[in-house]
Amino acid sequence: MSQAPRFKFRLYVAGDALNSAQARANLAALCRAHLAGRHEIEVVDVFNEPKRALADAIFMTPMLVKLAPLPVQTIVGTLSQTQAVLQALGLESGAA
Repeated sequence: MSQAPRFKFRLYVAGDALNSAQARANLAALCRAHLAGRHEIEVVDVFNEPKRALADAIFMTPMLVKLAPLPVQTIVGTLSQTQAVLQALGLESGAA
């Protein structure tokens, strides 16, 4: 039996802006519900790390980047549309 994949996310936020706070909360809830024990989240504040944001070609926030498993995927927004986010990440209907 194969082991379930481990997901690695990077969430780019703009300080404590409302949209960024919503994206953090929504991602945490999604991971608790669908990826418990098999996810890693790195949060990058573009205000604190502007050079990194530019190097990573981040021009909008909040932005979620799924780094693993491949393929890399990007979602912009608060992640409030759970079903759409699950589908975009390949997690809909027990896909993961």
